[in-house]
Amino acid sequence: MLESPDAIMLYIPLMKDLGLSWSEIKNTPRYELQALRRASYEHDAYHSMDGYTSEDVSEMAKNKPQVRQQYNTYLETRRKYDTMTGKKRKPTFRDIK
Repeated sequence: MLESPDAIMLYIPLMKDLGLSWSEIKNTPRYELQALRRASYEHDAYHSMDGYTSEDVSEMAKNKPQVRQQYNTYLETRRKYDTMTGKKRKPTFRDIK
């Protein structure tokens, strides 16, 4: 189990990030554990750059270029879930002028 990818990629993050106990993990089907882990990742991406503006990101990207990729992931995730929840809608042909 120590060298298992499941321990590193699934069980430990669930215990650390979501506070699941080992007995809860053992009693939960694998597909639900994977869904919880994916949802945790999406939640982290959705809120990863809250409070930053594009100008802030441009300043930070001068020293750390990977910040720009993180910000793009953040924006994509925000657009995806804002569209799904109805906060924003996809543009239609009539919207384009």
